[in-house]
Amino acid sequence: MGESISTLLFQPPPPTFLHPSRHIYLTTSTGTRIPAFFIDRGASVTLLFSHGNAEDLGMIYDWFVDLSRVLSVNVFCYDYTGYGKSSNREKPTEEQVYRDVDAAYEYLTEGRGVRPENIVLYGRSLGSGPTCYLAAKTAAAGRSVAGIILQSPLLSAYRVAFNFRFSLTGDKFCNIDKVSSITCPVFIVHGTQDEVVPFWHGQELWVNLDAKWRAKPFWVLGAGHNNIEAVLRKTGAFIDHLAEFLDIHIPARWGEEKGPIEVTECIERAIRRANKDD
Repeated sequence: MGESISTLLFQPPPPTFLHPSRHIYLTTSTGTRIPAFFIDRGASVTLLFSHGNAEDLGMIYDWFVDLSRVLSVNVFCYDYTGYGKSSNREKPTEEQVYRDVDAAYEYLTEGRGVRPENIVLYGRSLGSGPTCYLAAKTAAAGRSVAGIILQSPLLSAYRVAFNFRFSLTGDKFCNIDKVSSITCPVFIVHGTQDEVVPFWHGQELWVNLDAKWRAKPFWVLGAGHNNIEAVLRKTGAFIDHLAEFLDIHIPARWGEEKGPIEVTECIERAIRRANKDD
C-alpha cells in the first residue's frame, strides 16, 4: 500500500523548459542537486513555495513572476528530488522532499540572509507536506517563520482515499499531526468541489490549528483541485485574499521586524490602521 501511495503522490512531469539563466542549484544533505529559482523584487516578504505533485519549475515560473509583482513579494521556488533537472532521477520519497525544503530554507536564511520573520511558506496540494513539516520544525526551534499559506492541502496521503481517524504506519505527509505545533498565522484555501483532495481536508486542518493562529480561511465555492486560480481570474478574488492575509498577518509588511503575532492582535492592528487612514 505504501508503494502505491507513493506512486500516486509523486507524478513528476517530463522536465519543462526553463532558461538556464533562471536556475539556482541547491545541494541537499544527501548530496542531491535540485533546481530552484528566485524572483527578487527587493520586497520585505519572501514566499517559499512548495509545488504540487505533477508540477515543476518551468510550469510555474510565469505565474510567480506575475504574482510577485502584484503582491510585491519575493518568491523562491524549488523542485523536489526526482523532478525537473534534479541530479537524482530516482523515485521521490517523503524524506527526500523534507531534505529538499530544508535545503531551500537554508539557502534563503543562510545564503541570502533572509530572516525567518520575513518568510511566508506557501504549499499547494502535495506541497502542503513540506510546508507543514518546515513550519512545525521552525516553531520547535524557537524561531518560527512569519506565516503559512496552504492551498488545497491534505490531512495525510492515506486520508485522501480513506476517512481514517488515526495516522497509520506507512502513511505519508501527516499534516494533521503537525498543524497543532505550528506557531504562526495559517491561511487555508480550498475548493469546495475538489475532486482530488476532498474539501473537508482543508476544513479539518483549520479546526486542528491552535485557535490563535487561525487566519480566516477562503473556501472557494465550486472550485476543484487544479482550477482555483482560473475560477477566480476574472474577479481577482484569489489575489485579493492572498494580499489581505499578508497585509493583516505578516508584520514585515508593516516594516516591523518581529516574529509571528496572534491572529486576534493582527486583526486589531488592521482595524486601528484602517481607522487611522480614515
